[in-house]
Amino acid sequence: MACSIGNAFRCSSDTLRFAPRQQCSSRLNPIPSSFLSFNSSPILAQNLGASSSSLSRRTIRARTKMAASEASINGSNRMLVFVPPHPLIKHWISVLRNEQTPCPVFRNAIAELGRLLMYEASREWLPTVVGEIMSPMGPASVEFIDPREPIAVVPILRAGLALAEHASSVLPANKIYHLGVSRDEKTLLPSVYLNKLPDEFPKNSRVFLVDPVLATGGTIMAAMDLLKERGLSVQQIKVICAIAAPPALSKLNEKFPGLHVYAGIIDPEVNEKGYIIPGLGDAGDRSFGTETHWVK
Repeated sequence: MACSIGNAFRCSSDTLRFAPRQQCSSRLNPIPSSFLSFNSSPILAQNLGASSSSLSRRTIRARTKMAASEASINGSNRMLVFVPPHPLIKHWISVLRNEQTPCPVFRNAIAELGRLLMYEASREWLPTVVGEIMSPMGPASVEFIDPREPIAVVPILRAGLALAEHASSVLPANKIYHLGVSRDEKTLLPSVYLNKLPDEFPKNSRVFLVDPVLATGGTIMAAMDLLKERGLSVQQIKVICAIAAPPALSKLNEKFPGLHVYAGIIDPEVNEKGYIIPGLGDAGDRSFGTETHWVK
């Protein structure tokens, strides 16, 4: 499914799928899954860099291989929203949508969805080191995530905790910084009530900003501003969400061009109360079994 936002929200029925990696000289050219591309071009294929060198013997000689070069990402001023067409993502979204899904099942479903989306978002983005180790059967060429390059996860409370629950099973050696943002039910304006972000993120950090629902955009915009104030560029941030709608995506695109967003699904509208239609209700309430003031 490829979607665009203009005067109207439009989706085509075609499903785009990942093409196999192709090695051409020292460049990789993956074709992303379904995504929404803002500005002019509806489809954008990026060139991702992969360096090469000889392997050392019997030891891992640290050599950083950047999964995606800054130049290749900075070459685009459009925001991309990736909607991976994986059947498990579709399954967990369906479980989340069902109003009969009980709280424990809902929380497990959103955690599994978060795991899958972070896996997709980390594709070709994390720096690695290569070398050679000894397996029980002899020398083996290996490649690990570079432990010297900081990886952070920033869940936006409350519901972000559930979506990011399995982050540690996907991302090696990551740090988690909590950010609490509430939304006024009348004005729909965000208010930060907990901020455990560092004063400044380490150089070369890669940060997954996790917010299950991007509806009006107030919460995610406030979180992005806080990350930018702490030294991060748009290229160092990827947004992970279960569901998104045009108002939030349009705001993000206007202020943060070049941002990459990974969503389980995109719904077409937001009602007067700030909830996505058909959506999945209040992700925080449904994850933790609290009040259900959002029920229509």
